[in-house]
Amino acid sequence: MGLVLKQEKPPLHADETGAVRVGQTRVLLETVVRAFQDGAPPEAIVQSYATLSLSDVYNAIGYYLRHRDAVETYLTQREQLAEAVEQRLDSVQSNLSSIRSRLLAQQNQ
Repeated sequence: MGLVLKQEKPPLHADETGAVRVGQTRVLLETVVRAFQDGAPPEAIVQSYATLSLSDVYNAIGYYLRHRDAVETYLTQREQLAEAVEQRLDSVQSNLSSIRSRLLAQQNQ
C-alpha cells in the first residue's frame, strides 16, 4: 500500500480585521515570519508562543517561503497600517497631554 498524498490547506486564517493568524491561535503571521527572518528556528518560536504547534509554525514558514512576494507585500501593508495607527495615537496623546495640563492649571487656581 502506497502513501496517499493529499494537498493540505496552510494553517493560516484571516480574522475579522484582516490580520492573518497562525493555526487556531491569535499569533500573527508577521510575528512568526519576522522571528524566522531574525534567525529563530521553529522550535524557538514555539517556545516563545506556547499556543502554537510546531507543525503549524513549520507550515507557516513553508507557506512564506513558497509565497514570499505575496507575504512580503502583506507584511509591508501591515507595517504601514501600524505606522498610521501609531501616528493617530500620537496625535491623540498630544491632545490629551495639553488637556491634562489645562485641567491641572485650572485645579491649581
